[in-house]
Amino acid sequence: MVVVAISFSSCIPSLSCPRLVQPFNNNKPLIVAAMSDDPIREWILSEGKATQIKGISPIGGGCINHATRYDTDAGSFFVKTNRSIGQSMFDGEALGLNAMYETGSIRVPKPYKVGSLPTGGSYIIMEFIEFGASRCNQSALGRKLAEMHKAAKSEKGFGFHVDNTIGSTPQINTWMSDWVKFFAEHRLGYQLKLAREQYGDPTIYERGQRLAKNLGPLFKNVVIEPCLLHGDLWSGNITYDNNGEPVILDPACYYGHNEAEFGMSWCAGFGGEFYKAYFEVMPEQPDFDQRRDLYMLYHYLNHYNLFGSGYRSSAMSIIDDYLRMFDL
Repeated sequence: MVVVAISFSSCIPSLSCPRLVQPFNNNKPLIVAAMSDDPIREWILSEGKATQIKGISPIGGGCINHATRYDTDAGSFFVKTNRSIGQSMFDGEALGLNAMYETGSIRVPKPYKVGSLPTGGSYIIMEFIEFGASRCNQSALGRKLAEMHKAAKSEKGFGFHVDNTIGSTPQINTWMSDWVKFFAEHRLGYQLKLAREQYGDPTIYERGQRLAKNLGPLFKNVVIEPCLLHGDLWSGNITYDNNGEPVILDPACYYGHNEAEFGMSWCAGFGGEFYKAYFEVMPEQPDFDQRRDLYMLYHYLNHYNLFGSGYRSSAMSIIDDYLRMFDL
């Protein structure tokens, strides 16, 4: 069975939301050409090396973007469009995909082109990958993910070249040299502020901020390097190609502590084989189990802000457990 590339951005597909990202500019062949009536077709028939488009097939599965497969005499292309959101959304996705692609580790769709639609909105053209039916190669997934983390580091510290999104929530990636401060402010702090503004929830805000200001004890004797993270690694963004090799999609990339990649483990299906293979490449650090829930908290807070009160109790439970641990 062949399954086509479909991307989601959280455990539950989220609604469309403006993407707060800076303009895409990495001097690679993703720069937008002059506007035409159909810039997607124009690119495929020029830089895409095709002379004939044989078929155009819509692909269902997402609620943020419209996905389409273009079959040509030069191969197939995967195209996502959004009629209401500007190019900056796909700029951030292309930067993330390209950064992961260049590590030569785990497979990701290669991004080719980002641009604006003449009638409004934007598009991204990328490699089309045919997916196989198997989703059971946990060892390969763990090993290749670790290889990506090991290969891609940043001299700028923790953050990313642009702000992007986690689901449809803005994700702030301003560079910082201190990981604990970065995570406290740009991850937990930002989500807590959203919860207070959206729900008028002073309890989770006040307790969460108390925790965010006292994270230091969780990182004693831990070596923290700014590794390239996919950032939103749940089961909907993980699949396998026809050779059984893992493929990861739809990133919310930034450079952070490698353990933060496991924050969606409650929605990713990572098993013992995954962690065993991962830690053979990136050795487990002291007290990893004590930090695991901290990284899950970021995603529980995000789901609370995206989908409502069903996720509040999970987030609140983690916060209270840590406050008791620290006697705060």
